[in-house]
Amino acid sequence: MNSVIRQYRLWIVLLSSGFLVSCGNSNLQWYVVSPMTETGRTNLMFLAGGLKYTLLLSITAIVVSVVVGLLVALPGLSSNPLWRAFNRVYVEVVRAVPILVLILWVYYGLPIVMGIAVSVFWAGVIALALSDSAFEAEIFRAGIQSIDRGQLEASDSLGLGYIDRMRFVVLPQAIRRVLPPLGNQLVYMLKMSSLVSVIGMEELTRRANELVTSQYRPLEIYTVLVLEYLILILVVSAGVRWFERRLERKDLR
Repeated sequence: MNSVIRQYRLWIVLLSSGFLVSCGNSNLQWYVVSPMTETGRTNLMFLAGGLKYTLLLSITAIVVSVVVGLLVALPGLSSNPLWRAFNRVYVEVVRAVPILVLILWVYYGLPIVMGIAVSVFWAGVIALALSDSAFEAEIFRAGIQSIDRGQLEASDSLGLGYIDRMRFVVLPQAIRRVLPPLGNQLVYMLKMSSLVSVIGMEELTRRANELVTSQYRPLEIYTVLVLEYLILILVVSAGVRWFERRLERKDLR
């Protein structure tokens, strides 16, 4: 994690330097985010410091949402109409709630309903994972339904039960097929994590807002914030593509 943050900060400094060189507007005061000044370096380090919280929040939420999404997808494949109804109701209701509203409800409403305190981090994780799980459920349902029926019949002829059939036959193939949309959901999660700033999570967007409050230079600071998210999304997208290629090479063997 520390090495990733160091490389990330280096990219921010390099891109910021190139961007500042190309900007000649005298009305803009780029010194507040310039790596050439002590103030700018301090502000850039402060902004980049929110990366670890963005990554931790997003990765935890995506892991939880994948597990919940898979558990919600399986009833949708059942022959029992009640289980299918549960799947449809869950997906439609959760998808209909705006994620910002869900974040606010979880943080302010869940302690009242459940009678327990919820930290900012876990409120963000619960809200993001709950919102994303509905989309994950549809992704998994489509992936599982794309498996050739002949393989299911072959697993039945081998005497495999439902759990073993899913574990050894269906899910390994389905995961390979749904990996691209799962990668898209991770990118989506990284972007939506910025909304958790409204409840005080010290991630990238929250740090930028705090810096704007103290420096009074919103355009310059939010420009660096755009660069931060751009670098982060590009790195994650490249990692997802690398993982896809690795799985394809493994399949060819």
